[in-house]
Amino acid sequence: MSIYRFSVVIEKDSDGYFALCPELQGCYTQGDTYEEVLENVKDAIRLHIEDRIDSGEEIPQSESVSLTLMEVAV
Repeated sequence: MSIYRFSVVIEKDSDGYFALCPELQGCYTQGDTYEEVLENVKDAIRLHIEDRIDSGEEIPQSESVSLTLMEVAV
């Protein structure tokens, strides 16, 4: 069993939570609660990796992640 590490972005909106994994294109999910979206994104990542392995594709790994909040005046 291999262990992989990925960044996950979680956003809250009026419908609940949305999560995506930037390293895995098209890997995203949603949930009603923060805990639910964490479990859902973990499952989505696992399924995405299993599919890549079955297809013989490389598993991308990021070496550095940076996150910042930026204010923009308009």
